[in-house]
Amino acid sequence: MARIAGIDIPRDKRVVVSLTYVYGIGRPLAEKILETTQISEDIRVKDLTDDQVNAIRKEVDKIKVEGDLRREINLNIKRLMEIGSYRGLRHRKGLPVRGQRTRTNARTRKGPRRTVANKKK
Repeated sequence: MARIAGIDIPRDKRVVVSLTYVYGIGRPLAEKILETTQISEDIRVKDLTDDQVNAIRKEVDKIKVEGDLRREINLNIKRLMEIGSYRGLRHRKGLPVRGQRTRTNARTRKGPRRTVANKKK
């Protein structure tokens, strides 16, 4: 198993897909990494040579991924909450932050329904 940025990426998948298992690397970024290292997207991880794995590792080290990225995102959210911005208040209340409606839907952020007694018309 190849280890990139502290993550064991799956061996039997294509390199493009398995790179997306690293937090902060999506499909387009994975394709760009392989393009700069001149590695084919169709090759499987188990077929990579040590030199190719090291080249991918060097490219990934240039990008902010995993723990550093998670920490930065959490600090940004904490900053918004501390300065009392609208987005920070929405984070604090556990409501949708990006302007979605909350009268219906928004169950992912709000959690399961809590029924209120006598809510009939």
